[in-house]
Amino acid sequence: MESDVEDESARELTIIRVFDVPARILFLACSKPEHMREWFGPTGFPLTTCEMDFRVGGRFRFAMTGPDGAKTPFFGGEYLQIEPNRRISYTSCLELPGAETMIVTLSFDEVGGTTTLTHHTLFASIAMMKQHTGMGYRPGVESGLDQLGRLATELNS
Repeated sequence: MESDVEDESARELTIIRVFDVPARILFLACSKPEHMREWFGPTGFPLTTCEMDFRVGGRFRFAMTGPDGAKTPFFGGEYLQIEPNRRISYTSCLELPGAETMIVTLSFDEVGGTTTLTHHTLFASIAMMKQHTGMGYRPGVESGLDQLGRLATELNS
């Protein structure tokens, strides 16, 4: 029997990073607009719109500006789960007609002052995943995490 339901594992992308800072520092950097502007997004694409109502059920709205000065489409979503220093989960969707919604979960696992951050994305469909990965989603997230590492080190000093 065939199923029209796509396998969830085929729509997932997980990126894991280890930071030499406590989880509370990474959580802080992910929960305050003034810090998000410092690291979120790929290098060269600063977060120039950063509106956050950081609470479960609260919403966010972001846009980046590229090196050529052009603003990206707005994207935003709703915070689904917030566990201080442990987890942030939210929906995210481009503000474009017909755009699908992904769910992003950041998990912070601290052992002895070192924190493993797991960035997990569940795309709405395989087509959405292919579209985003084709546009550089993974390297963009990784570049942002590089910037997060630098900011976290500064915040921890």
